[in-house]
Amino acid sequence: MGNETSTAVEPMTGLRESKKRETRQLISDQATRLFIAQGFEETTIAEIAVAARVAKKTVTNYFPRKEDMALDHQEEFVGSLAHTVATRGAGESALTAMRHAFETAVAAQNPVAGFAGPDFARMIDDSPTLSVCLRSLHDRREEALTDALAQATGSATADISPRTAAALLGAVHRVLFRRIQELTLAGRTNDDIAQAVADEAARAFDMLEPALGDYAVA
Repeated sequence: MGNETSTAVEPMTGLRESKKRETRQLISDQATRLFIAQGFEETTIAEIAVAARVAKKTVTNYFPRKEDMALDHQEEFVGSLAHTVATRGAGESALTAMRHAFETAVAAQNPVAGFAGPDFARMIDDSPTLSVCLRSLHDRREEALTDALAQATGSATADISPRTAAALLGAVHRVLFRRIQELTLAGRTNDDIAQAVADEAARAFDMLEPALGDYAVA
């Protein structure tokens, strides 16, 4: 009897979670469509609720901040560099791991690396709120990277070495992210951008090699 109840509950729980994910994605998609069409600052929560066919309170339950609807892969972005350090291969430095991860992201034209398309890039560039939010995400990503480097080297998080290394590595990623945005806004295709940024990224990472080539080797 107990097993039958458990079996019955599990599909219901899975169905509810699936429905929640669908609703969240629907709200995010409709919000982004409106932000692109009429501007982030100009779009209201009420308009998003109407477009998604949900109550206004439902929108705010899923997204307490309006900018979270536009930048809805925040945790993946914030944790990306730290994850690269944590999963680097034996004998691989943090710098080498990040170089390889960025090369892979560019080759795949990954949106988390900045390949989000002209409409999305323009939406962020035109919005002071989203621009500030993006800078905050870069800051949070650097903080997470500091923690990962401290753990990888057995250092205290407050130690200057992991903080400096994270600042240098984070700065290169900020520059390259912004470069992808600039080329996107200039009307370049993703294929052209990937080719240009791959060459520029190689030069940027080479500049860090003397300082970080042997740092945080697994």
